[in-house]
Amino acid sequence: MATTSTHLHTCTLCEASCGIVVSVDDGRITDIRGDKDDPHSHGFLCPKARALSDVHEDPDRLRRPMVRTPDGWQEVSWEEAFELAARRLREIRRRHGRHAVAVYQGNPSAHNLGLLTSGQLLFRGLRTHHLYSASSLDQLPHMVAAFHMLGHQWLLSPPDIDRTDLFVCVGANPAVSNGSLMTAPNIKGRIKAIRTRGGRVVVIDPRRTETAALADEHLAIRPGTDALFLLSMANVIFTEDLVRTTRPVAQLDDLRAAAAGFPPEATAAATGIDADTVRRLARELATTPRAVLYGRLGLCTQEFGGLCAWLLVALNAITGHLDEPGGAMFTTPAVDIVPMLAMVGQSGSHDRHRSRVRSLPEFGGEFPAATLAEEIDTPGPGQIKALITSAGNPVLSTPNGSRLEAALPKLKFMVAIDFYLNETTRFADVILPPTAHLERSHYDLLFLMFAVHNSAKYCPPVFERGPDQRHDWEICIELATRIIGPRPVGRLLRWPLLHSGPEGSLAFALRLGPHGLGRGGLSLRRLRKTPHGVDLGPLEPRLPRRVRFRGRAVRLAPRPFLDDLDRLRSRFAEMVDGTDRLVLIGRRHLRSNNSWMGNSASLLESKGEPQCTLLVNPQDAAARQLVDGELVTLSSAAGEVDVPVQITDEMMPGVVSLPHGWGHHRDGARLRVAARHPGASINDVTDEHLVDALTGTAVLSGVPVTVTAHHTTNEIPERRRQPV
Repeated sequence: MATTSTHLHTCTLCEASCGIVVSVDDGRITDIRGDKDDPHSHGFLCPKARALSDVHEDPDRLRRPMVRTPDGWQEVSWEEAFELAARRLREIRRRHGRHAVAVYQGNPSAHNLGLLTSGQLLFRGLRTHHLYSASSLDQLPHMVAAFHMLGHQWLLSPPDIDRTDLFVCVGANPAVSNGSLMTAPNIKGRIKAIRTRGGRVVVIDPRRTETAALADEHLAIRPGTDALFLLSMANVIFTEDLVRTTRPVAQLDDLRAAAAGFPPEATAAATGIDADTVRRLARELATTPRAVLYGRLGLCTQEFGGLCAWLLVALNAITGHLDEPGGAMFTTPAVDIVPMLAMVGQSGSHDRHRSRVRSLPEFGGEFPAATLAEEIDTPGPGQIKALITSAGNPVLSTPNGSRLEAALPKLKFMVAIDFYLNETTRFADVILPPTAHLERSHYDLLFLMFAVHNSAKYCPPVFERGPDQRHDWEICIELATRIIGPRPVGRLLRWPLLHSGPEGSLAFALRLGPHGLGRGGLSLRRLRKTPHGVDLGPLEPRLPRRVRFRGRAVRLAPRPFLDDLDRLRSRFAEMVDGTDRLVLIGRRHLRSNNSWMGNSASLLESKGEPQCTLLVNPQDAAARQLVDGELVTLSSAAGEVDVPVQITDEMMPGVVSLPHGWGHHRDGARLRVAARHPGASINDVTDEHLVDALTGTAVLSGVPVTVTAHHTTNEIPERRRQPV
């Protein structure tokens, strides 16, 4: 007899974390739609969520452990795979020391309750300096700013977008990303609501993005010059006596002195934004009662990303928009990881030690991912001999992925916790495939910290895992108890750790949280009884008690940022003189999302224009005799790729754009849908040697490039479009 059921869950593919209703008929997904009763997302859903069924049912998805043999990949039992992985990793640690084993955690880890709790028993428990993650390819500058200005790396302040009357968006495209460090479903609707209530939206970006199309004003800025623009904004606010602070602050005079040398008239030639516009926008930000300055990926992944993140917080603070309704606020999450991590000495760290080869700074115990390849292929004490990857595909996501691709075969041993044989895991010796999104329970431990409205929701799995499947947290506990410490002790600890699992940690954390105290407080039991989720109210002012420094004042001008201004000054003249060269920026598409969705037919084979194209301004195309739709060669100091060109006036002159998440042409991967749409990897032309010296963040925006047509002057073909 056929069985039909519906299940409530959460989409974990981006930071919006929308509630979903999954319909299942005879064990197969028949529909995924938005949950109208979810207090967080109210039924909103983007196309990516419906592709969760593609992953769940993907015939290319691995479900049993795989071991590399001389005859190729072979399925083995979990016990055999665990024993082989643990034995080899123990041997390497014993022979070469604990720092010989490295760990790389990919972006999906941040959406995974099990990896954020039990998984860290393995990754942090190895006590290796060689910890890497997608953080240094994404949001690291924001965390560095929070650590130095507020005293904790996770004290990040999302924009109170539902109450703001001026939303200034710098280097972000939330209409496509669905928000980042801003957990806000239906961001398009929220942006439109600002304008409906009489507010204004201003987007500052080298490209006229999908968000810019919704805005009142778009200002094109040259990539890599955002720190100059933000310093000029601060200069205007100080010189025109527009400072208004509503929370305790320190080092105001130091910030004033730092901004003094950057009036808008001096920076306009470098940024491309004229002085009058900068002055007008600065006054508007300072005099609008409810306003906020928000910036994300394009602002972080540039040469001065650390300075940009610092100035973002500082500008919100000195205009009275930090911790105020309509400004940059702090959540009151049901699980508040800030005090919990502080109690165990995990508020953050910066530059305690440096990487072996290039002397890049650590942050939060991790080295920048841009140095991973050289730490593998450079001989000497401390060289990486073994690697564990979890939910990541760094060959496609780290700068100069081709160098990492060449370095991985030099490892003595590699373990991948992943359910795909992809461009990175094909080099592993053992692949341990975890359950997928709908086969595990979910609570958004991290991204509810950045929500624009407080809520909480726990989801049981839609599908129970099979008897021969393992959750990723179970895999991590098995490896940890077999590798770390005396083996008999590890065996004894394994059972209680597996028995408690992520739910045990969650139940404890909810009771410790700000909503869990007293009778009727929020608990895991209550969340189980309210499967749509619980509304915990709008954002509320939380400073100064959230600041971790003595005196509870926000530090506006920490020394690491002031010291880095010398580097900016030394590059200032070059920024002005080099404006005629081409530079590369990335972009994302609404129907693509990281490597786990790279094999989705419903996303890749939907109708519409090709996604992996190089966007070029008509002026730059004419100067290079480029023809729309034809293949061109995009080159940098790191490498080159061939990609179709798309000529469009949405790009500012001097800037070209290639999306991330492509490059599925490499041999050895088992991704049949992706192989039909390989595209070109932007990280085959980004340069691992280009980093923000302050934070170590990879420079993925503003990479110098050249674009060359495949024809001569006398061979220009008629306009035609090539499939990607």
